[in-house]
Amino acid sequence: MAFTTANGRTGTSLAEINITPLVDVVLVLLVIFMITAPVLQSGIEVSVPKTRTVREITEQRVVLTIDREGSIFLGDNPINIHDIPAKLRQPGADPSKQVIYLRADQRVTFGIFASVMDAVKQSGITNISIVTQPLEKGK
Repeated sequence: MAFTTANGRTGTSLAEINITPLVDVVLVLLVIFMITAPVLQSGIEVSVPKTRTVREITEQRVVLTIDREGSIFLGDNPINIHDIPAKLRQPGADPSKQVIYLRADQRVTFGIFASVMDAVKQSGITNISIVTQPLEKGK
């Protein structure tokens, strides 16, 4: 597309978009998300106990969390202990094939832990995995 400038010269318009700044911004955002994604695993701070045998969780699972004050969360949402069986029941799903991961702070009393385990079992789910951290090397 040609146009005439004020001094009588004929010029062409710049019809190309410079995508270099766009690529730079996208790459920076990608790096930021890659760094923060592992941190955002769960917004609830829990100091889980350390054990020698730990298996990595690779797929998305239902996670129940008990924080140090004894509050219970399903995913990142607070839940009443009496609502756990109803929330975990999935229509059409076989409860014996469902897996629940239970994250509990190491300072939680055994009574609260046992009550949550009982509430999960009331939903028919018997496959409950307890989330732990690996021991440091040399201990």
